[in-house]
Amino acid sequence: MDDYKRILKNGIRYYGQHMIATAVSCNENLISKEYIADFLRQLVEKIDMAAFGQPIVERFGEGIEIGISAVQLIETSAITIHTNDKALDMYIDVFSCKDFSEETVISHIEASFSPIKIDSETFLRR
Repeated sequence: MDDYKRILKNGIRYYGQHMIATAVSCNENLISKEYIADFLRQLVEKIDMAAFGQPIVERFGEGIEIGISAVQLIETSAITIHTNDKALDMYIDVFSCKDFSEETVISHIEASFSPIKIDSETFLRR
């Protein structure tokens, strides 16, 4: 009955792995829609996923809430990003029903955006 739950940790089957991360005070790459799209394409490869279509990347908002929202569907779920232009902060979620390396996601964020700090948590979804 749990065959669709393919992440196995400590003898327990899980449906998905959900990583949330906040990258604080990033570099100027964070305000480029093209750079964010490339970041997503590269991340998909680095964590061994398969993209479903191209990333959707848009800048919108008003006043202090202007930023980019981006979505890259992957065959096993999605990667979403929200940013804030003024603070240069990024909020990223990676959810997949296929296991992936959180360390790889963090390394890619660091190499791409040089944040002064990254906080992250990973949840296993049943």
